[in-house]
Amino acid sequence: LETGLEQGLEREQTLVLKLLSRKLGKIPPKLESQIKALPLEPLEELAEALLDFSTLDDLSAWLQNNNPR
Repeated sequence: LETGLEQGLEREQTLVLKLLSRKLGKIPPKLESQIKALPLEPLEELAEALLDFSTLDDLSAWLQNNNPR
């Protein structure tokens, strides 16, 4: 069961990163690592929020304000 959940999380991360790349261009490694560190719930919130992003600064600000740590 855990393996299935991990695979689901990885697929979600991959999809969010692809959508962000398509919308904003190349995602810097630092931001990519922050996205990969997100648990599922914030990752799903990011998937919705990215529709409103127009710059990498928007992504960076969202990550800063929604960091679960």
